[in-house]
Amino acid sequence: MPLPVLDLRSPGFVPALRAAARDVGFFYLVGHGVPDALAEALFAASRRFFALPEPRKLAIAMANSRHFRGYTRLGDELTGGRTDWREQIDFGLEVPALDVGPGDPPWRRLQGPNQWPAEVPELRDLVLHWHEQLHGVAMRVLAAFALSLEQPAGVFDSCCSGVANQVIKTIRYPGRDVAADDQGCGAHKDSEFLTLLRQDRVGGLQVQGDSGWIDAPPLPGSFVVNTGELLELASSGYYRATVHRVVAPPSGVERLSLAFFLAARLDAVVPHLALTPALAAQARGVAQDPANPLFREVGPNTLKGRLRSHPDVARRHYADVLAAPSR
Repeated sequence: MPLPVLDLRSPGFVPALRAAARDVGFFYLVGHGVPDALAEALFAASRRFFALPEPRKLAIAMANSRHFRGYTRLGDELTGGRTDWREQIDFGLEVPALDVGPGDPPWRRLQGPNQWPAEVPELRDLVLHWHEQLHGVAMRVLAAFALSLEQPAGVFDSCCSGVANQVIKTIRYPGRDVAADDQGCGAHKDSEFLTLLRQDRVGGLQVQGDSGWIDAPPLPGSFVVNTGELLELASSGYYRATVHRVVAPPSGVERLSLAFFLAARLDAVVPHLALTPALAAQARGVAQDPANPLFREVGPNTLKGRLRSHPDVARRHYADVLAAPSR
């Protein structure tokens, strides 16, 4: 079953969103207004960066940054304890680091500036423009989610205002011998409110359905949107974060994607929405995984995931957290 296609300009967007997010948790978004030319320019700049020799890419290695900003080379990120076959750059908002004292919570270390590659100077302006464009789209979609839950459109504004915890990843999946291992990015859920994903012309994204994996091939001009764990927490499981993965392309083929993750401020607490009786009766509760507990406090929830995915950064900048008793 193909993923549904929803038009953000449609008068029927909210009920269509409710059906798509409940049934599959993923959908294609069109009518968003983000210029194709901007996406193509960002893809082109990303390709120029990924084509650099590895030592030059490692000049902005994520291990340099306690904020988890920068380049991750092949084999340095884990999903489900297994190695992902992708390289990427993580960018957040361009903001100063917070002052962190001995008694401050460790998640305050997450906020801070990006690392920018000197060899591809145009990447900075493109990424910051992409942040601006996609933040606007994501907030419109989040408002539609609020309306679909019969809440005020701005019910999430207070925890997303100010320095929002939004992240962009520019990602390259090089081809590999799929007979050995086809993991490009392992099966996982996203931890934020929602994700907007722009794909190039090569497929590989798959969504877990009731009867197996559903392919989500590229649809020109669209974003793939999925719900994350913060929305699951806020809605008491009326919406669930959906498991998905990326299958690596075959040898000789590469795949690029641009992922935008919208979360709440690091100091925010995810609201527990009071659903109407009709909606509450359909809420399935928050999924419980002892290996991955969900916290309503956004900072600890975010840090937990980053430490698990990037052990090199964790060892270098968060050794005290790793040594402390788990929450």
